[in-house]
Amino acid sequence: MGPLLRVLIVENSEDDTRLLLRELQRGEMELQWERIDSTAAMVAALDRQSWDLVIADFTMPGFSGTEALAALRVRDPDLPFIFVSGAIGEDVAVEAMKTGAHDFIMKGNLRRLLPAVTRELREAELRREHRRMAERLQHLAYYDALTDLPNRALLHDRLHQGLAAAQRNHKPLAFLILDLDGFKEINDTLGHRVGDAFLQRVGQRMREELQEPDTVARLGGDEFAVILPEADLHSALAVAGRLAAVVERPFREEPLHLTVRASIGIALYPLHGLTEDVLMQRADVAMYMAKETKRGVAVYASETDRYNQPRLLFKSELRQAIESGQLVQHYQPKVSLHSQKVLGLEALTYWQHPRDGLLPPARFIGLAEQNDLIRPLTLAAIDVALRSCRRWRADDPELTLSVNLSPHALQDDRFPEEVALLVKASTLALPSLELEITENLIIADPARALAMLTQWNRIGIRLSIDDFGTGYSSLVYLKKLPVHELKIDRSFIADLADHGNDVIVRSVIELAHGLGLTVVAEGVETQAMWDRLAALGCDAAQGFYLSRPAPFAEMTSWLLRWRESTGLDGE
Repeated sequence: MGPLLRVLIVENSEDDTRLLLRELQRGEMELQWERIDSTAAMVAALDRQSWDLVIADFTMPGFSGTEALAALRVRDPDLPFIFVSGAIGEDVAVEAMKTGAHDFIMKGNLRRLLPAVTRELREAELRREHRRMAERLQHLAYYDALTDLPNRALLHDRLHQGLAAAQRNHKPLAFLILDLDGFKEINDTLGHRVGDAFLQRVGQRMREELQEPDTVARLGGDEFAVILPEADLHSALAVAGRLAAVVERPFREEPLHLTVRASIGIALYPLHGLTEDVLMQRADVAMYMAKETKRGVAVYASETDRYNQPRLLFKSELRQAIESGQLVQHYQPKVSLHSQKVLGLEALTYWQHPRDGLLPPARFIGLAEQNDLIRPLTLAAIDVALRSCRRWRADDPELTLSVNLSPHALQDDRFPEEVALLVKASTLALPSLELEITENLIIADPARALAMLTQWNRIGIRLSIDDFGTGYSSLVYLKKLPVHELKIDRSFIADLADHGNDVIVRSVIELAHGLGLTVVAEGVETQAMWDRLAALGCDAAQGFYLSRPAPFAEMTSWLLRWRESTGLDGE
């Protein structure tokens, strides 16, 4: 038995109905059919079930085929509709087709019926698919594809309408921007699949917490916005508190319970602004005030608007800074605890901002990661580090330069190749470059980490695990990776002050040496720490005890003084 064909036949003659069915049965389809001959019967049939095809006699007493077609098109504009008639002129047939029928077949030539039905069923499916696609595109124009919340375009439209109503009715309106503190770590550590699912659940919780006519929209990334018509400050603060509570409730992602904190900024109409752009900008400023002060929720206040560095301008300035060489590097030495020889230097990227002065990495690295600028920024940092290394290697051919690697680098398949080109262009003898990778970056996607690190190792780049001890990996696991160095996080080194607890540091050193890894202690700030680490067998130290990060010229002078003071200047 073939596919099921559900046919509604509009016909007052049982004999003609049998003729139609006989022709359709030649198509080896399973037929489900019903004959009707009145408007009421047709409406009842359409209400009762779905149909694949309607065949209607053009002329019937009391209920014409054109009436049947009109009744159908109210319900379904795409359903195939074929007229049949015993005797009709060509002009009448043409006019009948203009009413929206798909074909017109004479009862004396029913051999045309089956090919016409086959063709029209196919055409109907194409029409439905085009309609679905158009509806989907229309939906995507105004709704976020990930969370199905209103997107920025629809948000602007609803905010415009809300402000117009507020002005007309002399009512207030509140606009909120919400950002997720801690989402980046979830996304970078557990991957985009978990991050996307997390955002979907955040959006769902927020939507369930709000009521009509409130609107929650996704602005992009981990930013959401909320419109609260007729809400005063008291109401807005109450809603913000509820939203923060539902967002901060743990999310279960076996075997973990994931949590974030919400930073929410509030701007009110007409108190803080009269237009969409002003309200959005000031809610954004308030959100950053909440984030910086860690208060969770903040209301815009003009007197404290020192956070109102226009973010779009800041992003544009960062892009220009990368292209025009405003990024500068400071270097911190890494020194052997036993020979006191400088083994290498870590390059830290700063931004020499023309207006705000020297900005530390924390001020702009997150911005770069959120706006696809981290790859050109990192490549620029590596290029500068290699040029510095070439100048320093004239005095010390074994010196290495290390650069911190963003978690986003593991998601970029082009990155290793671009780094290899920079190393090749530097004409330095390998190994000259060392990449520092955080422990969490590796455990987020072990298979991808192994493939990427192996690729870098093949081209002669040394690899170092930074901030060891802050993640959840083990030294045994690290044995599988082509890494050369392990840097113990400063939080563990701090315990060594005044002969504090050294169990963890001692264990890490012993196990790392057993795996053939060099061990570097970060955050060494005193002679006592230096001596204790040397006694424990640690290989090298880095920290303020030796030198704070310094620009190229100052670090060049420091290297010279260090070699002279240690008697290594002749090496």
